Amino acid sequence: MSKNRPITRKSGAEMAKGLSLSDWDAAGGLTHADVERLVDDELMPAGWQATVVLGLPPRKEAVSVRLDTDVLAWFRAQGPGYQTRINAVLRGFVDAKQKA
Repeated sequence: MSKNRPITRKSGAEMAKGLSLSDWDAAGGLTHADVERLVDDELMPAGWQATVVLGLPPRKEAVSVRLDTDVLAWFRAQGPGYQTRINAVLRGFVDAKQKA
């Protein structure tokens, strides 16, 4: 909890004000074709279709794992979602071993 900060109420618009880095005016002027081209050219790497996996993801199980302090610090420094990234690295390792 932060020290001696009063609780205040704000609307969604007040909270969002100044937080967006998007140029909404420019985005509003894009045609559907422009958006499709941008997605194809900028966001989606070549061959992305081959990486699509259909079906439900495997169930998660809560476990306690002891990790080296520097390894955990590196993953945490990458920002929110560090546990998901650790799982993705482990998934990549398992997949590679299963293919070998």
